[in-house]
Amino acid sequence: MIRIPGKIPVNIHGGFWLVAAIIGFLNSGSFLGTIIWIGVIFISVLVHEFGHATTALFFGLKPRIDLIALGGLTYHKGEHLPFWKQFFIVLNGPLFGFFLFVLAFFLLKIPFFSMGIRKDVIFYFYWVNLVWTILNLVPVLPLDGGQLLRIVFESIFGAKGFKYSLLSGSILAGLLSLAFFLFQQYLIGALFFLFAFQSYDTWRKVRPFSERDRRDDLKEKLEKAEQMLKMGQKDYAAEEFMRIRNEAKEGMIYTLATQYLAFIDNDLGKTKEAYDLLQIIRQDLSSDGLCLLHKVAFEQRDYALVADLAGPCFQIMPAPEVALRNAFACGNLSQVKPAVGWLETAFQEGLENVDEIASEKHFDSIRSDPLFQNFLEHHKSM
Repeated sequence: MIRIPGKIPVNIHGGFWLVAAIIGFLNSGSFLGTIIWIGVIFISVLVHEFGHATTALFFGLKPRIDLIALGGLTYHKGEHLPFWKQFFIVLNGPLFGFFLFVLAFFLLKIPFFSMGIRKDVIFYFYWVNLVWTILNLVPVLPLDGGQLLRIVFESIFGAKGFKYSLLSGSILAGLLSLAFFLFQQYLIGALFFLFAFQSYDTWRKVRPFSERDRRDDLKEKLEKAEQMLKMGQKDYAAEEFMRIRNEAKEGMIYTLATQYLAFIDNDLGKTKEAYDLLQIIRQDLSSDGLCLLHKVAFEQRDYALVADLAGPCFQIMPAPEVALRNAFACGNLSQVKPAVGWLETAFQEGLENVDEIASEKHFDSIRSDPLFQNFLEHHKSM
């Protein structure tokens, strides 16, 4: 990685040069053309990112530019800015790129720059910055257009604005992806398909996001409680998570604090308390939280919930004990086919002792069923 120090430090990762070289070769097919394209992409991306960075610097922030495989990123540290300043920081990236396009446009009008290799270089700058400026202003995250839409929505709707921008961007990106595929522009179509998936996945994860999640004091308290938990101070951490939960009342911080409390209760053998806590935030649980709910639901004999979570939990944790738990739950619910299916899965994952497992009381209601009997006979003959 190349580091360029200064008021706006620039880090250039190796992947940036590789992708730029691939794009250059695909567009030129020659060594010289590839070198020219690398230079055009480097300058164009850097000018774009300097648009963001210099504006952030003007507003008193400390920016940093990273050039990575798929383009550039500008980070900035400092106090939280009002929405109108955030808007200009984002907008000035595409604006600087547009100025580079305008400069190339006028240079092509000058005879000295409109001949030979000079014309080719300027022409590349012309098209790269025109196309990238237009594409980058499409209101889809993580593009600058999507960031501008997010800022506008957040200024109008508050915390919900972020979720609105993700959902609308996901729909638009999906439609654009389909359109590009229909016109056989597969690379751009695949890119917008990726944007659509990322936006939808992020929207799904931030559904509980609320205004209280913006509060720095709550974030600091959550970090402090997490640190206590890592140090093994479960009692103190539980008290802190409870206070955070009561103060937040809703949102992602509330969900995290509630989930942490459930894990602590489970570790302390309080499965009923853990079950009750996880039920409240079931729709917003992490993968680990969902698996814990699956476990404590079984211990609380909520077999319907175990069966409901059976597939997702086994995908997260494909272990024989998970499959067996699913089989037990389905057996208690008199669901013969799923019970036998999960039993089969458990044995495929390495579970042994067919007779011992089959004698469990969980299968009493389906024990005489022909399907269950056939399963037993098949495994006994193996």
